[in-house]
Amino acid sequence: MKVLALAYYYVLSSVLRCNPELRRCCVRCKHCRIFFLTSPCNARRRDLGCPFGCRQAHRKRQSARRSAAHYNTPSGKEKKRLLNQRRSLGLTNHTVDSVPEEDSVNPEVPDLEEEVIEHVRIATGLIEGRAVSRAEIIFMLIRVLRQHSMVRENRLDYVIRHLNSKPPG
Repeated sequence: MKVLALAYYYVLSSVLRCNPELRRCCVRCKHCRIFFLTSPCNARRRDLGCPFGCRQAHRKRQSARRSAAHYNTPSGKEKKRLLNQRRSLGLTNHTVDSVPEEDSVNPEVPDLEEEVIEHVRIATGLIEGRAVSRAEIIFMLIRVLRQHSMVRENRLDYVIRHLNSKPPG
């Protein structure tokens, strides 16, 4: 994980060196304190969560807090009592046991969270100075994620590792 963070900061600092006008769009996550690029309209905000998990974690914590507060009210306690009673009797909304149909998902599309794709789209648009579509980002990610990585590994080590995983013959 530390290697990924170092690589991320290296790329971010390279981008900021090449595009100094983007420094105002570089903000710090209020939860994990990592720097990330945001939209120019959010550039001055100090209450943002990063798109690498902090936003979802904060949303989940707030939802649990709201739910707990609701179920501590008299009407919430009554609703919870009725829900528990229905569950114990086996009365649910899903009475038919059926397997849900799978969505027609393109196997080529990488399995990434929407917030990460959106963050990459915004950052790429800031760097290139133009509007970038979601389709362009997905196409780029498919192309990049399909490539074999030789990061931090010399050619000989790569060849040996490849030969060990797929011996000739």
